[in-house]
Amino acid sequence: MNIMKIRALLMLGLGVLSCNLYAKDYLISTPNTSLLITVEPSGKSKFQYYGCRILEKDIQGIYDSGLAFGVESYPVFGLNTPGERAMAVTHSDGNMSLDLAVEEVDQYTSNEAEVTEIRMKDKVYPFVLKQFYKAYKGTDIISTWVEVENHGKKPITLYRFASAFMPVPRGDNWMTHFHGFWGAECTQDEEKLTNGQKVISNKDGLVNTETDNPSFMLTMDGRPQEESGHVLGGTLAWTGTYLIKMDVHNTKFNMSAGINEETSHYILEPDEIFTTPEFAMTYSTNGKGGVSRAFHRWAREYKLNQGKRPRDILLNSWEGVYFKVNQKEMDQMMEAFSAMGGELFVMDDGWFGNKYPRNGGNSSLGDWEVCKEKLPEGIEGLLRSAQKHKIKFGIWIEPEMTNTKSELFEEHPNWVMKVKNRPLSTGRGKTQVVLDLTNPEVQDFVFGVVDNLMTKYPEIAYMKWDDNSSLMDYGSPYLPKNKQSHLYIEYHKGLNKVLKRIRAKYPKLVLQACAGGGGRVNYGMLPYFDEFWTSDDTDALQRIYLQWGVSSFYPAIAMASHVSADKNHQTGRRIPLKFRFDVAMSGRLGMEIQPKDMSEEDKVFAKRAIAAYKGIRPVVQFGDLYRLVSPYTNKGISSLMYVAPEKDRAVFYVYKISHLLNMVIPNVRMSGLDAGRMYRLVDLTAVKEDKPCLLHDKVISGKILMEEGISLKNLLKSEYSSLVLELQEVK
Repeated sequence: MNIMKIRALLMLGLGVLSCNLYAKDYLISTPNTSLLITVEPSGKSKFQYYGCRILEKDIQGIYDSGLAFGVESYPVFGLNTPGERAMAVTHSDGNMSLDLAVEEVDQYTSNEAEVTEIRMKDKVYPFVLKQFYKAYKGTDIISTWVEVENHGKKPITLYRFASAFMPVPRGDNWMTHFHGFWGAECTQDEEKLTNGQKVISNKDGLVNTETDNPSFMLTMDGRPQEESGHVLGGTLAWTGTYLIKMDVHNTKFNMSAGINEETSHYILEPDEIFTTPEFAMTYSTNGKGGVSRAFHRWAREYKLNQGKRPRDILLNSWEGVYFKVNQKEMDQMMEAFSAMGGELFVMDDGWFGNKYPRNGGNSSLGDWEVCKEKLPEGIEGLLRSAQKHKIKFGIWIEPEMTNTKSELFEEHPNWVMKVKNRPLSTGRGKTQVVLDLTNPEVQDFVFGVVDNLMTKYPEIAYMKWDDNSSLMDYGSPYLPKNKQSHLYIEYHKGLNKVLKRIRAKYPKLVLQACAGGGGRVNYGMLPYFDEFWTSDDTDALQRIYLQWGVSSFYPAIAMASHVSADKNHQTGRRIPLKFRFDVAMSGRLGMEIQPKDMSEEDKVFAKRAIAAYKGIRPVVQFGDLYRLVSPYTNKGISSLMYVAPEKDRAVFYVYKISHLLNMVIPNVRMSGLDAGRMYRLVDLTAVKEDKPCLLHDKVISGKILMEEGISLKNLLKSEYSSLVLELQEVK
């Protein structure tokens, strides 16, 4: 070996030794993952590793194996600027640079997590940035965000302010992401990431998950698999516009996520603190399924209101009567649903307004008083009906909106979003407009919509909170002229203030997040809500695809899934009642139907199916999800299952989604069971109670069910065949 090679090796060894002698390592761990940050003598915070759990004794191995990234954990713009940056600002003197050095690092324990706080300060300007990493106890989720503090005497303008920036190992990387439109939300796409940039963004202002969901999965080792492979999963907990960017090159791969700063530069006043939303992530060695289960557990434990409380089976009135709400119809629907075993009735849109009765989508929003013409007995009469039929009662509201045809708009025209010297844009019904939630008076009004109803009618158990509009006009009568660019941000800060007040006063009120369907399925909203409306499309076949995508990051307990009419109102497709129930029973079961249009035979079946769901509800709503056969693989079927944490019970679902003569139907292997246990299979939703499927009452080992599976060729013979099996441990 020549002298130059020897010298190079010595220098490399000294470099590694120097790093470990003088750099301070900070290990952030969950039960199965770890993230490693170092602070070097130069005062820079470096992101070194994120992946499988390591111990303190393994840290040197990260450096020695070449796995350490050595990338700034929060790179800023201005000095040595090539490449993507997490933050860019302009100081009051016009200087556009930042040069941050770490002042201190603090690691401490909160009630729910282990927190690492890295405090950085600019070397010249009175600018402080705190970067946080939060490892949630009992989960494999780590979140990150930053706080920016202006300690100077003049404002600073923020032009870029990501919540997260992190390197990703470059390899055979694939990305799973979710996009769509009204009625087709959360459609799954998977693609190989090539050099360049891949962007997931939203600029709607209010409805931020109808087009793209602020979440993704990244594989490290090839095409995404359900239960194998190394996968990084991430989601941004924000209700407004967002930007997630994959910056991919031959030798490096960086990911950044945060608020979409386009048209949203933020003026940070002296002594003001600006906080970015949380970005939550996990790392799985068990494929996409491991990512999903980690997020589901985190959601139930920390990010979902009443995440440990079983959800009721409800009937929503919308597709049953639409705007034609009246006392007789509501009473009749409650009586019929209660007889089928239902637990909660929700009266949807159409119940309010007197000067302008709500008979369509073009009037009355904001006039939250009972329409005397439709409901002469008022809410009191409906509550009496609910009590008589031994069922809970819920109601629909859309408190962030008003119509130009309403008493509220006539009294407070300056409470709506609008641009000075421009015509007012309108949405649904050519009259719907958005209330200006940057305004504290409007915040009080929106809080009052819920508070007034609950004060007058404390028996109300459930509210469906809808949003059927984008933020159309970028203008706030309340915000000063130099801070109009804050609108997208301040709106959601105002909304969060309202929701926090509601939750503080009414923690047990069940709230559903709806936005023209699944437009607000994100972890910015869910801490204040108990569930979300997955989509306005209730077609059972399409719901298989919708719910498959949603389940990647959001748990079944929060996923409202309803049985609708024989001829679906969105697609016109006719699907058997059993298939419709079997699909809906894989989420939070409900109905979206007029019971009097059902045959007596269908009502008898519905009663049996509802009773069956009550039995498996703990497994579905609190169990671990295993997706077995994807509808996107074109195998003619789709299958999934939930397994109780104790592995003594499970629920298996399979749906035939295409129908051809002599088609091949593959065996389905189950997952998540205990190979050493025996399980009895019970057919829960046979069309005829006395004619269950051939697998009914069979006892099979977990080993066979997982390694070989079950044959379906004699079980799924007709179009829209489906099967729901409960697995019960036999001791």
